[in-house]
Amino acid sequence: MSFPDANILEVDLGKGSTTRRNLPGQTYRLYPGGSALGLYLLLHDLKPGVEPLSEENILVFSVSPFTGLPISGQSRMVVTTKSPLTGTIGDSQAGGYFPANLKANNWDAIVVKGKSSEPVYIMIDGESVEIKPAGHLWGKVTGVADSMIKQENNDDSLEIAQIGPAGENMVRFACIINMNNRANGRNGTGAVMGSKNLKAIVVKKARRSDVFDKKGLSSLAASSRERLKINETVHGLGLYGTASEVIGFQEAGFLATDNWNHSLMKNGAENLDGTTMSETILVKRDNCYACSVRCKRVVEIPGKVDPLYGGPEYETCASLGAYCGINNLETVSIANQLCNMYGIDTISCGGTIAFAMECYEKGLLTRDQTGDIDLRFGNNEALVQTIELIAKREGIGALLAEGSKVAAETIGHEAVKLSISVKGQELPAHMPQMKPALGLIYAVNPFGADHQSSEHDPSLVMPEESEERIRLAQLGVHKGYDNPYVIDDEKVRFAYLSQCFVSVIDSLCLCQFVWGSTWQLYGPSDLVELCREGIGWETSLYELMLAGERRLNMMRFFNAREGFTAEDDYLPDRIFEPLPDGPNKGQIIDRQRFDEALKTYYEYAGWHVNSGKPKDSTLAKLSLSWLLDLS
Repeated sequence: MSFPDANILEVDLGKGSTTRRNLPGQTYRLYPGGSALGLYLLLHDLKPGVEPLSEENILVFSVSPFTGLPISGQSRMVVTTKSPLTGTIGDSQAGGYFPANLKANNWDAIVVKGKSSEPVYIMIDGESVEIKPAGHLWGKVTGVADSMIKQENNDDSLEIAQIGPAGENMVRFACIINMNNRANGRNGTGAVMGSKNLKAIVVKKARRSDVFDKKGLSSLAASSRERLKINETVHGLGLYGTASEVIGFQEAGFLATDNWNHSLMKNGAENLDGTTMSETILVKRDNCYACSVRCKRVVEIPGKVDPLYGGPEYETCASLGAYCGINNLETVSIANQLCNMYGIDTISCGGTIAFAMECYEKGLLTRDQTGDIDLRFGNNEALVQTIELIAKREGIGALLAEGSKVAAETIGHEAVKLSISVKGQELPAHMPQMKPALGLIYAVNPFGADHQSSEHDPSLVMPEESEERIRLAQLGVHKGYDNPYVIDDEKVRFAYLSQCFVSVIDSLCLCQFVWGSTWQLYGPSDLVELCREGIGWETSLYELMLAGERRLNMMRFFNAREGFTAEDDYLPDRIFEPLPDGPNKGQIIDRQRFDEALKTYYEYAGWHVNSGKPKDSTLAKLSLSWLLDLS
């Protein structure tokens, strides 16, 4: 069977037009969905130097040939654009039911151009595409808008990807929400959607029926039940969610606290843990389409937290909790709900508020500037108030809506070092002092610090006969470690190769909790099997790794033409300071060794050491020489 063609929906909001185009299978195979497909489309159509919040920017929603198949971990969607938070390529992932239904309506990507003169939403029912007025929805929080759209179309089964008021107000870390609690969270994609006066994309419920080998895929899918029984990590994610990591990081002394000034909370960390959540406020374990893991949290606090808006994950408990010195689960759950209502990325929101709290405690922000909010660490009420102000761009929120990097530059030099960000994107809550290879990825990752762009260091301390090490060997990673905190050349190789593998996982729009190269339910060899049985793609791990490498190089090329260089591949100064407390007090990343690791990474990747830009020979190896014609 030949690789399927891609069906692309182009929507020009300025002209009010919709067009269908076809991308031939031989081309689609090189960019097989997700951000690889989004990048291919974006690079052909987006001119260099475009302001991210101008009508010239382009927004691409993309799935893959695997989206909507009856197997766990396939219902994900990528949004690709020029990021208003970083100015780099923007890349953001989300799960739920929207992706599966978009693909079942026979669309592989939606390319949104221009700007509508009035608020609108896009309604998709198979080949029927309509641009409908949304003025009555503008200003509504996600839950209200979701209900109104379903009611006016007399269809409760609609799947809706939308922005909240934060996206409408172009908060630079606004996100796109589906199911009222699944977020294309990072890079400010929601702000781009708001800049185009696009409130939502709505798809009718549908189901795929084009499995290539039904019997083979059914067998692979059914094996997830047995895999779950023996996979303690994934089984634990289902029972207690990602927030079950809170106590582990706290006990190890690697829970970033008070804007990364400390590596553990003085007290109350157990309040934020997934076990506590499960024993107190959890009312349901939710799932994405056809997934057996059911890791999504749904919590309820009567009169305060509505289960409609899901529940906090680890990153949310850390960023809106530990980062801000908050140890109250109710407060974090309220903050999470506000972020989902208004459409705000919880990581950047928490990181930016934590930055502001440190500025306030150091006298760089005054009470007059905060609107009489006592913006100190640990103030529950201040956290909630500030989220509201950010979403509405009111008071101190107008400054913080720009993100911590721009806010720091506005406040002044002394504040700049307090922004814990890379390329303007706030760091996730996995400390590089614990995971130095991940810290390297934070620095080099094209769209800013991200914890989901590679595998993490602890997998290398597992026994050689463990499933994690066996799978990593399939990628060419063979060396194990007794000390996980080193960053030698082999660790750099691990970082790069696992980044390439995760890159193809994101291109195929697969969930990293189900498909991966270490602890996940399915490993690299299973991925090759999925390609064959799902869509009849006779491929190899080699071809898949090339696809992942191709995506990374397209991203770096995009950044290079926007003026980014190797100087933008850095970590905040605070990461190079010895940990001040906890069981790993004094643990440090050596700056000189880190700089050497950066150069080694560039050499492995085939990028110019001085600029970080892909070499022409690297582009040629990856069938990307056409990019040079766009320069």
